[in-house]
Amino acid sequence: MAFNEPVLTKRIDPDPARRKLHWYDDYVKTGGYAALRKALEMKPEEIIKVVTDSGLRGRGGAGFSAGQKWAFIPREKKGPHYMAVNADESEPGTFKDRYLIDYDPHQLLEGIAIASIATQCDVAYIYIRGEYHRQASVLERAIRQAYENRIFGQQGILGSAYKLECYVHRGAGAYICGEETGLLESLEGKRGWPRNKPPFPAIAGAFARPTVINNVETLCCVPHIIERGPQWFRSMGTEKSPGPKLFGMSGHVNKPGVYEDELGITLDYAINKLAGGMKGGAYKGCICGGISMGVLGPDQLDIRLDFDDVRFRGGCLGLGTAGMIVMNEHTDMVKALRNCIRFYAHESCGQCTPCREGSAWMLKILDRILDGGGRAKDLELLLELEKTQGIMPGTTICGLADGTAWATRTFINKYYEEFAARCPEEPAMRTVPLTIKRGNVNVLTPMGSNTR
Repeated sequence: MAFNEPVLTKRIDPDPARRKLHWYDDYVKTGGYAALRKALEMKPEEIIKVVTDSGLRGRGGAGFSAGQKWAFIPREKKGPHYMAVNADESEPGTFKDRYLIDYDPHQLLEGIAIASIATQCDVAYIYIRGEYHRQASVLERAIRQAYENRIFGQQGILGSAYKLECYVHRGAGAYICGEETGLLESLEGKRGWPRNKPPFPAIAGAFARPTVINNVETLCCVPHIIERGPQWFRSMGTEKSPGPKLFGMSGHVNKPGVYEDELGITLDYAINKLAGGMKGGAYKGCICGGISMGVLGPDQLDIRLDFDDVRFRGGCLGLGTAGMIVMNEHTDMVKALRNCIRFYAHESCGQCTPCREGSAWMLKILDRILDGGGRAKDLELLLELEKTQGIMPGTTICGLADGTAWATRTFINKYYEEFAARCPEEPAMRTVPLTIKRGNVNVLTPMGSNTR
């Protein structure tokens, strides 16, 4: 654990009043594009090995090894290779990528250039969330500066044999397009419906060609790894989750914002040291990485915020984007879950029956509970729906159904009494015995055991 200075945010002043947008000249003066020049002296396989050895895991939610993902791209080129940069930051509670684009866009562009050399990409598309109007304009201007300074263009990256074109592609506000294959469908001009896999994007991605897909924060880590080495990167974080991480803190905290620290800090540290402590009441729960990851309960402040502890000990789907939505003691958890499910029901693409029908029925049940018509069997029904709707590795094409399920599972399991209070027992004259058993439940899943 050796995080002692900002890495990804070193050019971004902690004081909002003094922050400024760093364009090309400012970026170069502070060491920018030095890592790109170093990468040009390396072979593509050497770059991949350095990134793999660093242990860099995707910062977009899945936590998959970036170096391994790059290694899946065929080394023998039989046509163009593509890169799709996932800047479709639509996960509720997540705004870290916007922060990087707002103030240091060339850090992303340098990461794109290095990753393109490693994977022999010819064209890079930055797929940005449709609501990010200002950020799209910032990237367009930064890309123009990169072309003017021979980073992109047919003359080759800084005059080398590697040629790269780069474009901004704006989404239309669909959450589902943050899923990598839905993103590719949208990029190709089609409806943003996720694809069945295989084939995987590394073999047949954009325009049926090999495609590497990385998140903004992931690519921003790459120049620092190339410049300072994999062991430096591994000196931060944990053994299986190394490196720095951006934590987006929102909700009932005194200082909401984006904070950089290392992976493996505790939830208590994130709330009290980074975000200035609780606001308006004591801690009750925290959505740890976007609502699709689930919620951490009132007794889980000691959970380490890395890719493993949140999943196995915290009972969530994972760390996700580390977009932390903190809730105080006055939060109505039934309403909180209803808001999550309403979002999923609205954003489901409708392609898969379990997701389309399951999320809609969950919303109807939760609406009924909040309207005062809750019944004891409603909780049994919700827990049955979440088990059949999204059990990893999945009953649907993409993970949206799984996100719906994990939100439902963790909210009900960890705040069961609050939900049960809204769902009274059936009248005494009922002839059919209730099957619901109130008390502790241990839900065994492929992602680990989730207990109340």
